[in-house]
Amino acid sequence: MARVMDQMKEYANQARDSVKDYANQAREYAGNMTKGSSHREGGLAKPIEEYTAALPSDVWLWLGYGSIAASLTLKLMGRPKDANFVGMWVPVFLIHGVYNKLVKQLGHDKYDRDRD
Repeated sequence: MARVMDQMKEYANQARDSVKDYANQAREYAGNMTKGSSHREGGLAKPIEEYTAALPSDVWLWLGYGSIAASLTLKLMGRPKDANFVGMWVPVFLIHGVYNKLVKQLGHDKYDRDRD
């Protein structure tokens, strides 16, 4: 039994070392991808981000919940196609809210922040 336990510990140590190696390789790869990059945001993204950044983050959440309520109301009114159409707005608003939050925290582009 002790031999089996020792072998299991050895496997666990090998697995841990492999994960550490993969993590270090991923960090190095990611670092090399952005090193010396000349990537810049397009002309359309920057004004949109500046405009939407002025809105509170709660707006996107309330738009998502409002879409759910409107969709349910339309469904109860017997308009299922309209309800489905409005219901499809929910993930759009919520994802835009997440994107907006990231832009507020990280900036629209770290290279543009250094140049502006």
